[in-house]
Amino acid sequence: MASIVDNPFFVLVVSFLGLLVAEKAGAAVRARLRIIATGEQQDLNIVLTATLTLLGLVIGFSFSMVVNRYDQRKNYEEGEASSIGTEYTRASLLPAADAAHIRETLLIYLDERVRFYEARAARQLQQIAASTSRLQSELWSAVSAAGTKSPSAVIALAVSGMNDVLTSEGYAQAAWLNRLPLMAWGLMAVIALYSNFLFGLGSRHSRLLLFVVLPLAVSMSFFLIADIDSPRSGLIRVLPQNLLRLSESLRSQ
Repeated sequence: MASIVDNPFFVLVVSFLGLLVAEKAGAAVRARLRIIATGEQQDLNIVLTATLTLLGLVIGFSFSMVVNRYDQRKNYEEGEASSIGTEYTRASLLPAADAAHIRETLLIYLDERVRFYEARAARQLQQIAASTSRLQSELWSAVSAAGTKSPSAVIALAVSGMNDVLTSEGYAQAAWLNRLPLMAWGLMAVIALYSNFLFGLGSRHSRLLLFVVLPLAVSMSFFLIADIDSPRSGLIRVLPQNLLRLSESLRSQ
């Protein structure tokens, strides 16, 4: 199911068709029963209203969760740019040879972080992860060696800044892995199918337009949630604007 919700357009089509079938199934059951008494119709309307209300609450709760995760990814991208820019400046506190090497490596590392935010293919992500890990080891070895040779409070600032660079990458990675739980998707799907079945069961008309409205509205809600929750395959994505701006700024110096 994880691969399904990674494709928002697939979620849109599958949910629309599934909900439409559930609605038609409810209408078929009603036609088979021939008639529903007035009291039963009122009870059915109450149950349908309660179910649709519950569906709306679950969709709203899920939407709030994915929006918070999207904001978190944006904040960590900004944090990465800030920590890299700070460490690039603090590198001047190190000996000239070490400072030049660290700054050059930081620029390469910055490019890799931009690639991470822009990548979509899994194979490309594996290459980026390997390259990022290698660069992190190289950066930490360089700054720690400089700190060991001449330990001081000033050098400690550069070491601390490098620690922030590495930590910010870990936070960003965790935010991209933090997705809407599959249990929430399952709950929404079950309630949506049930509510559409009840709608078809309680409907007194068989017009196609009437039957399309509810499945389309719910499936579009599912599409929006899946799109925001998919960091790489969705239309709404976190762009590395701060990292790109930082890269342009540092290379123009």
